Amino acid sequence: MKKIRVAFFAEILIEDFDGAVRTMYQLIKRIDRNIFEFLFVYGAGPDSIAGFESLKVPALTLPINTGYTMAIPGLVMSELKEEIDSFVPDIIHIATPSLLGNFALKYATQRGLPVISIYHTHFISYIDYYLKHTPFLINKVKQIMAESHKVFYNQCDQVYVPSVSMKEELIDIGVDTYRMKLWQRGMDSGLFSPRHKNSKTVQALTGNDNPTILFASRLVWEKNLETLFEVYTIMQEYHPEVNFIIAGDGVARKACEVKMKNAVFTGKVDHKTLSVLYASSSLFLFPSVSEAYGNVVLEAMASGLPCVIADGGGSKDFIEQGINGFKCDPYNAACYVERIELLLKSNSLREQFIEEGLQYSSRLSWEHLASVYFDDLAEMAGADVLVKI
Repeated sequence: MKKIRVAFFAEILIEDFDGAVRTMYQLIKRIDRNIFEFLFVYGAGPDSIAGFESLKVPALTLPINTGYTMAIPGLVMSELKEEIDSFVPDIIHIATPSLLGNFALKYATQRGLPVISIYHTHFISYIDYYLKHTPFLINKVKQIMAESHKVFYNQCDQVYVPSVSMKEELIDIGVDTYRMKLWQRGMDSGLFSPRHKNSKTVQALTGNDNPTILFASRLVWEKNLETLFEVYTIMQEYHPEVNFIIAGDGVARKACEVKMKNAVFTGKVDHKTLSVLYASSSLFLFPSVSEAYGNVVLEAMASGLPCVIADGGGSKDFIEQGINGFKCDPYNAACYVERIELLLKSNSLREQFIEEGLQYSSRLSWEHLASVYFDDLAEMAGADVLVKI
């Protein structure tokens, strides 16, 4: 049987870099080599991806976020086209509507190839943070980005969206409804589980056995860090005994350390360590409204950790208010504090949130989602194959 050949374009393929890349690796690790052949084209990552043919494109570090790079295909345009032509792809997969993504889209259009994309990152929501010192530009830049997203995604044959909220936002900017398919994210219940609870780990970090609030994320401004600071300040005033653990790193870490002097900063931690922090903390605080999905919220729920999060972005779809967690007015620190206090005082409410959160997260399986993806690839390629994962 002729293999289905997929050219896969992404800015960054450094495993565990962020939620988007982790999602991509969940698919990469499940590729059936008897059915598929992949070519990976990317800016940052290892020299080879999963033993498949891989092309690294020159990349530049983004000045607004030094943890990220952007591939510049224009520097190697002719060589890149030649390499992809020699691969003879059946399908183009594009991770991001970037310069590399638009190169891939144009390539696919010129050669009449079907395109699949996954809406990983809600870039439009970043504008409020990166242009906060020039507010007169915010709406105009959002309009420009929304138009570019509409044009980009309306040229894709299939667009996976991680949540109903994100689908509605894309519909609002003009992306065709029929192109979009709800495709959430899976959960590794073996990795994230209440079984990993180890109170001694948290006690070693905090020096006490008081209640502990966990925030886990990249420390970048689009995570609504200003509201996190306000919540911390109020809690320090009225409940100084409550610990804050900040798991993650990023360009805003120094500012976080200045604003939250008594918090414990772990830096970036591996998933094994993070799973213990989730399972051993008292509650999870997450004020970000920039998530397309919000993997960390689902990981916390799967770990038996009650969540207090922003009523915004894709992660709000996980929470049924007052049933399996709390959602708050995104920028109202007092709202978060009120609900944190309620959870810390009520063991019965905590137990309810834990049980309901575990039930919700258990319904999401990477095996099922990967099967959907590979079956869709086969259908788009015109192959009569049912992919088993």
